[in-house]
Amino acid sequence: MSSKEDILRKYRANVREQFPMPDLSDLQAVHYDNPLQQFVEMSQSVGARVVPLAEGQTVEALVKTLYPDAREIASNLPEVAAIATRNPDTVVSAEDLNGTDVGVIRGEFGVAENGCIWIPQHMQQRAVCFISENLVILLPKSQVVSNMHEAYRRLRTAAAHSGTAAFDAYGYGTFISGPSKTADIAQVLVMGAQAARTVTVVLLNA
Repeated sequence: MSSKEDILRKYRANVREQFPMPDLSDLQAVHYDNPLQQFVEMSQSVGARVVPLAEGQTVEALVKTLYPDAREIASNLPEVAAIATRNPDTVVSAEDLNGTDVGVIRGEFGVAENGCIWIPQHMQQRAVCFISENLVILLPKSQVVSNMHEAYRRLRTAAAHSGTAAFDAYGYGTFISGPSKTADIAQVLVMGAQAARTVTVVLLNA
């Protein structure tokens, strides 16, 4: 039993009173006629850059154009294998990814209402998602849902079909929306406070 499961077991054992889940059947979720356009606008509003992959252009060429001074590029994706200098599947520990200029990862689907992208852990060291100075997320432009209700419904469906959690083999996934940011101090918005300083979403024609 993992430490997480042990903690949850102790919580469940000490529940004194239970309440039924609220009825959300009448909840009106927002829907968009053009989810992709809304996703682009929301992503930009939270500080991300959205770039469509041009016809005939490779992801490797685009990354080199966007980050010409990058020396350390971390990724396990075949689209950037020729330029990646670090592989989060083969490094010894997460610390070996420290100093990564650009991390390139794959998003599964985007959410139009808030610019979030669902990213299951496709790599052994998920630190690449957070330790990279600049993060590039590959996202098929056809994979955008309108709202978080649709997003979680999609995750539940994936879990039901696989018989496990919708987090792939590593048991972890996260939503990322734009670069790291905080406004805790003096209500001044600071980008890149805890994780990536910049996030670029590359829209693929898949």
